[in-house]
Amino acid sequence: MQMRTQQDMLREAPLAHGESATLWREPRYGDLECLTATFRTHVYERHTHETYVIGTIVAGCERFEIAGVAHAARPGDLCFVNPDTVHDGRPEGAGYAYRMIYPSIDLITDIATDIMGKSPKGTLTFDAPVVRDPELSTAFLDTHQAMQGSEDALCVDEAMISVLRRMLVRHARLDAEDEHLRNERGAVIRTKDYLEANLPENVDLATLAQIAGLSRSHLIRAFKQETGLTPHAFLVDRRVRLARRLLRSGLTPVEVAAAAGFADQPHMTRAFKARIGVTPGAFARMT
Repeated sequence: MQMRTQQDMLREAPLAHGESATLWREPRYGDLECLTATFRTHVYERHTHETYVIGTIVAGCERFEIAGVAHAARPGDLCFVNPDTVHDGRPEGAGYAYRMIYPSIDLITDIATDIMGKSPKGTLTFDAPVVRDPELSTAFLDTHQAMQGSEDALCVDEAMISVLRRMLVRHARLDAEDEHLRNERGAVIRTKDYLEANLPENVDLATLAQIAGLSRSHLIRAFKQETGLTPHAFLVDRRVRLARRLLRSGLTPVEVAAAAGFADQPHMTRAFKARIGVTPGAFARMT
């Protein structure tokens, strides 16, 4: 397990007074990303994750918006963001401290399958972005802290799987029906596939509209309705995802910026930090 302290990250990008962020990975859970952070001024731009986001607030209050609905999370609350769900994040008042994990769809599906005795229908979802559950919040916090410092792998593993299992039983749709397909979903899927296949390219809206078979304005509306992002915001979001993978492979930030389609390294740094919370250089040192 590799960790970086606030002092490490200050070499790359100073944090506000009283801020800190430490990220590490747990290979026993499919390279699970874990984060503990305190933010006073940092604001997350609208972004998505290909994983779930699960965590709890340790102190203070974080405000965020999902699907146009504002939420506030405080100590004793559990926070859930489903994969590919657009959200942001910002501190209220003096800020907040939180602990988060980013479990893969496969990890959550495996636990849900064990609970149900069968595979869930489609991608499992949690019912609400914020739920009041002080008991489970405390259990998650204790387990997250143990993951960061305990050498007793079996004890920590049992606790983490138990906590995730209880979260699913209490707060997830364990047998949700597949979502009804919207009429324009096929056009949006074609557009998404094209963008994902051409991340480094300078794609224009006219090309996307032709691929989708929609007018440019219609495509923007349909795409945002389906994904929560405009095509450009989706493209930047996926470029950040690619940048994360390339940084983990050992490429330098300069190399990654070019390979992921950013105009230059500062452009990538702004987009990356706005969505991940740390700069590309700090992320590379943490992982």
